[in-house]
Amino acid sequence: MGISIWHILVVVAVVFLLFGRGRISGVMEDLAKGIKSFKKGMADDDAPVKKIEDKQE
Repeated sequence: MGISIWHILVVVAVVFLLFGRGRISGVMEDLAKGIKSFKKGMADDDAPVKKIEDKQE
């Protein structure tokens, strides 16, 4: 006995009824912002770090 499409549809319907459209879209928006922030942070880590060398005369 596995998970069928009907099980998934029932779970989605229950979640939609409990949380409503506004709350789910808000959660998705926050999730998207988090992913963008994570990707930006990973890109910043890849940027080369410039070293300041002391010039002694």
